[in-house]
Amino acid sequence: MINEDELRRMSPQERAELCRALAALDDPVPPAESDLPAGPRRRAIALVATIGCCLALAAWTGVLAVTLPRYYRSGGWRGAWVGFDVGLLVTFAITAWAGWRHRQLVIICLVVLATLLCCDAWFDVTLDVRTSGFLLSLLMALCVELPLAALAVFGARRLMRLNIRTLGRFRGLPSPVPPLWQVPLYGTESRGFRTLIPAEPCFPELPGEPRGSTADGGRPQEAAPAQQSHAGLSRD
Repeated sequence: MINEDELRRMSPQERAELCRALAALDDPVPPAESDLPAGPRRRAIALVATIGCCLALAAWTGVLAVTLPRYYRSGGWRGAWVGFDVGLLVTFAITAWAGWRHRQLVIICLVVLATLLCCDAWFDVTLDVRTSGFLLSLLMALCVELPLAALAVFGARRLMRLNIRTLGRFRGLPSPVPPLWQVPLYGTESRGFRTLIPAEPCFPELPGEPRGSTADGGRPQEAAPAQQSHAGLSRD
């Protein structure tokens, strides 16, 4: 058995190779596509539906820009704003609880909170144009709502990068975390529509390590091209 003194005498690269070998022993073969909760068909349907919603919303936005009146007297004004603020209050409360309890749920809560704060700022400012409350709404948006939204977004980003860095460290990949838009979803190797969203971590290769090599030697050969492409993506 390797003791702590022997581990300290190893170089960082040797310890990283040991971590990868141990991780491969615990999970030598990635799960199959059919083992995932959402199969490829449902994933493809969700992706197509999302693209379709984007196109439909773009067309509907153009229609509203042409047909909506400039001024409109609406009903249910109190209910709309009170309901929105209640939702915002609940989101603040759940975010505070998840942060206090150190739960992964806090990442989702921070994104939802930032979205609601931006919506609040947008409607406060646009609906108060040419009214006596416009200046107050603008100051609230610039000094309170938008800064809190930015803080929530940066907090969620920091926690996501921390998760990726921790996962890479346990997998023997102690390299810098690439930008989030370059980090693919974790899971199994993609087929069909899943190739649009790769599934392997895209950590840069360690110095001196052959391209596409694996420390454990026991992983399937078909996974090598995906690992090579993701490593190249992270370097870009």
